[in-house]
Order: sequence, then C-alpha cells, then structure tokens
Amino acid sequence: MNQYFERRYIIGGIFITLILVLLGRLFYIQIIDDRYALYANKNVIRPFIQYPARGTILDRNGKILVTNALVYDVNVTPKEVKAFDTLAFCKLLGIDKAEFDKRLAKARKYSPNLPSPFEKQLSPQLYASLQERLSEFPGFRSGLHPIRSYPDSIAAQFLGYIGEVNDNIIAKSGGYYHLGDYIGISGVEKAYENVLRGHLGIKNMLVDSRGAQMGSYANGAFDTQVVSGEKLTSSLDLHLQKLGEKLMQHKAGSIVAIEPSSGEILAFVSTPSYDPNLLVGHDRSVNYSKLNDDPYQPFFIRPIQASYPPGSSFKPLSALIAMEEGIITPQTTYNCPGYYIAGNRRIKCFHGEQHGTVNLASAIAESCNGYFDMVFEKLINRLGPKQTDSAFTSWRDNVAKFGLGSKLDLDLPSEGTGLLPKASFYDKMYHKGGWRSSTVISLGIGQGELGATPLQLANIEATIANHGFYYKPHLIKSIGERQVIKSEYTVKNYVGVDPQYFEPVIDGMQAVVERGTAVTSKIPGIIMCGKTGTAQVNGVDNSVFVAFAPRENPKIAIAVVVENGGQGASWAAPIASFMVEKYLRDSITARPSGIDPQRYMNADLMPDISIYIKQQKKQLRRDSIRQARIDSIKKAQATKSATNKNHKPAGTNYLSALKPKDDE
Repeated sequence: MNQYFERRYIIGGIFITLILVLLGRLFYIQIIDDRYALYANKNVIRPFIQYPARGTILDRNGKILVTNALVYDVNVTPKEVKAFDTLAFCKLLGIDKAEFDKRLAKARKYSPNLPSPFEKQLSPQLYASLQERLSEFPGFRSGLHPIRSYPDSIAAQFLGYIGEVNDNIIAKSGGYYHLGDYIGISGVEKAYENVLRGHLGIKNMLVDSRGAQMGSYANGAFDTQVVSGEKLTSSLDLHLQKLGEKLMQHKAGSIVAIEPSSGEILAFVSTPSYDPNLLVGHDRSVNYSKLNDDPYQPFFIRPIQASYPPGSSFKPLSALIAMEEGIITPQTTYNCPGYYIAGNRRIKCFHGEQHGTVNLASAIAESCNGYFDMVFEKLINRLGPKQTDSAFTSWRDNVAKFGLGSKLDLDLPSEGTGLLPKASFYDKMYHKGGWRSSTVISLGIGQGELGATPLQLANIEATIANHGFYYKPHLIKSIGERQVIKSEYTVKNYVGVDPQYFEPVIDGMQAVVERGTAVTSKIPGIIMCGKTGTAQVNGVDNSVFVAFAPRENPKIAIAVVVENGGQGASWAAPIASFMVEKYLRDSITARPSGIDPQRYMNADLMPDISIYIKQQKKQLRRDSIRQARIDSIKKAQATKSATNKNHKPAGTNYLSALKPKDDE
C-alpha cells in the first residue's frame, strides 16, 4: 500500500513538472522571445510597398516636361503559388514555359514570402485580359506602379531616363530600393535622384491562410505613408528647346543657350536625339538596345561630352588675354597678305583671302587668321625662346579662367572637360626645349590640340556679355516650392580681364553680324554680337557659331555646332539667329538675306553611316596612338623612379601633367 502511494506521488510530480515546463516555455515564447510572434505575423500580416510618384520636372515657365502615368505590374509571391494552368498564364503574358520558370526561380531566390515583380508595365489591353482571370493563378497579383511620361517628347539627353535597380544598387541603398524599383540612370533623373524619388510607403494588410487580403492591419496604425518626390523647375524654355530640336533634326551637333545674368541654361539640344517615351513601357528593353546600338550615338550628350576645336570662335578670347597682358591694344594693326609666316611655315587665311591692314575689331569681323597668329606668337614669345614653357603656361592659365580644360560643374552627370594642353604635354612630345610658338601656332586660332564642349563655348560668350565674369551654368532653377539652387551657382567667377578690354572685342563681334562673316544672319532690330568658326576634324569641317544678344543688357548667350556643316556662316550662324530671336521676341521675322527657318529644319546633313563610322574609327585610332604615347611616358617615369630613391613616386608627373582629358 505504501508503495502504491509512493508511486502516485512520483507520477503526480512528473506531471506537475511537465506542466510547469510547458507553462514556462509558453511564457517564454509569448512574452520574452518575439521570434514566434514575428513568424505568426508573417503568416497573417503582409507588407505591401506603396510606390511614390516621382517628382515632375517643369520648364522655366511652369510647363510640364516630365510627369507620371500609372501602369499595372504583375507581382508574384512564390510561397502562395499553387498548381494551375501555367500554359494559359504564359499565353496571356506572351512568354514561354522556360521564361516562366526562370522568372519564378528569380522571385523565389529574392524571397519566397514577399511579392516581387514578374511582369512589368502591362498595356491596358493586356491588363484587362489578365485581370478577368487573375483569380485562376494563385500567388499572382496586379499592382499599380507610376512610370515617366514625356508630353512633348523633347530634351531627352537633359532629362535622362530611369531604369530598374540591380543587385549592387539594392545592396548599397540601405534598404530603400527593392527588386523591381526604378532609379535615375542619366541626366537630371540621375543628378537629382534623391529629390525626385520621394519616399516609399508600406501598407500592412491582414491575409488569410490562402493569402487573400482581409483588410488593413491595426487600421493602418503601423503603415508608413508614401511621400511623392519633389517637383523640379528647370531653366529650360520649352518653346526654345522645341525650336532648337527642329532646327537640328537630321543633323549631328549641339545648341547650348545661357542667360548671362544668372547662368541658367535656356536650351540644351543634342542631336541625334530620341523620344524619351521609348524608354518607358513594355518595350523599353527592346528600344534601349536599338538606341544603344545606333552608330549615330543618340545617348551621347554632345553639349557636355563632345569636344570640338572652337576654331575662329576662340579669337575674341585670344584678343582679351593679349590686351590684359599688354601685348596688343585695340589699335594694333597687322597687314594681312593672305597668309602668316610662323617659323618656316606659311599659314594661310581661310581661303587665302588678303585682308590688308586690319586692327583688332576688323580682324575679328573678317576672321583674319594672320592677325591672331601674330597675337599668339607675341604672347608665347614675350619671355624669349628659352622661356617658351613659362609663357605658354601663363597663356594656358589665362585661357583656363574662362572655363576651358576643366568641368564647369553643371548639375548633370558625365560632364567632359574639353581639351587644353599643358606645356608638359609638348615637352613630352617634342622633348623639353624642342618646341616653339610656331610649333603650336594653330592653338592661336582655336585648332590643334585645343577642344571645347558646346557648354564651354556658350559660357565664354556669357562671360564676354558680362564683361569679365560668369555664373556657373546650371539646369535647375528651384526644388519644390522653394526657390533654392546650389549656392555655387550664385557666385560670380571672374576671368581676370579688365572690363575696359571687352568693348573693342564686342565691337568686332557686332561687326561680324552687321557686315562681316555672319551678315546673312543679321536680325532686324536686334544687335547680335557673334563669331563664326570653321574647324576641321578628321578632314571634315564643323560649322561653329557663338553669340550673345542684345549688345546692351544681354539676355541670351549661345553656341551652335553642326558637325560636317562646313563654314560657320552656312549653318550654325543662321540656326543661332533663329534661336536668339525666338527667345527675345517669341517669333521669327523675315530676314533681309532671305534665310528661312524651314530650310534649316528640312536640311539633312547627317553623314552617310559608313562615312560616320569611318570617322569614329579614325578618332579611336588617334586616341589609341595618343594613349600608347602616354603609356610609354608613364613607363619611362616608372623606370626612372625605380632607379632614383629621391625621385617622386612613379606616375606623379604623369598624373599632374598628362591627364588624358586635359592634354589632347
């Protein structure tokens, strides 16, 4: 009997112990350890990302350049996918079974429990067909997603485009971007991504065991509100931009127009261009591939990436530097016999024309090469032949103050520097002391190794219009409702030339249009001051024209480059004159010369594709030869450094003196 009672107590004790263990474990699970609550919540609470609308982009007058449109995506949650008629589903989407399996595997790898994109940007017709049968395909849901829309289909290279994020971007975003999100890839979309993108919202929904939504969790108490992106007001003038693109259609080149009093860019034309609407929608990938493979390079942003010899448009800048250095005065004359003798070289004026006796203003008006060859040699020879390096460096420093040879810090990515060689470049090419002013005489008339982006050319004109200073060019006037721009865009950048020297140069530039090389582009009632340029690249002449107007209180400075366009007066100058008048008057009047905008809009100057490709290959060969020369210099420096412990580290001189973008 005692043994029976003893066993009963033991068994009772075991049961009590088990109960206490279970109660303790339950307490731990429910009160202390929240992992199980999270697991349970994941089964009943499903977060849904709410995508913000990207900020709109407006022109300077409030007209819409970029807005948003809503499209439907199909998302998949792999864990919820059950057996269904996959062939019918594939047929609806226009894909095969292999593609279905590939996409589902990618979604499963991303997360079996979270929704991820399966098919993006459905057309309205496809969405309507799919929506009727979506309940037949468990695990798949439709969702709204904002995409970009371009009402006027203009300014593609300025606006840029957005694209889907990759794994690297997701990893670096700190949890902001998710699979299927979009990000700015180029242009303003990239430069102002953090402003335009807004903030994602999270909506927590209750779901049943089959994944069907049962309503909002906790009445939205734990939801995150979606915040739309800020709007951007750009400096572009919509009507001016549209005119520029029409004038430059069927041509390769660029137009950049700047407001001198602020540095705001009024027009930013790059051709060949493309319709930015091609890079949204269901066919985006196909369209992108076609554009990317186009040998005419529509993605190439010519206003800031192309580097052209400025040609004769550089002459006013040369004159300003020479007067500031005391080398010439406005009254300095030169008797032009149709050529200039530099060392043992005879350099003719453009067509060998004899200009006779010219002073500064008339030399600019008639574009006398001999006068400016003379000016350049005086600048480089002023310290004597043994000090050519020093005098050249001083000349280069003065040119650089106008913004050549470096970025202007435009608020767009991928800006180029242009080409402004250093003395050390020629020391390496000809050996130190082995070159003179006559060796590099072509720089004096804007050719040789000198190169400028169209943005830099327009900025030089804004500097001349302002009599000695410029505001850094920029494309965005304000963010949101605040009239805020970067503080650096409100600072005057002085170029070190006394204002008094600008008037004689401007006199010559006015004469260019009044009676000189650009007389056919004269605008009735508007004083436009300009300079034609004709610069040869790979054996083909580019048509260049730079200008500002009106002379008093200038409102617009402009640079036009038409590749393969011949003389500056033929194509670039008329196009610039139409743009100037359009901006100042909002109309284009009849010209005494008879030039008509329609002729320039209809003209096709695009080179034959085989010729264009040949030109590109020639340029690549030049670049590769130059790079080989730089590599050999770098190797020689490395060898010298290795044998001299007191020498600077290998590559130091190379990096400071032979940066590829600075020294061609």
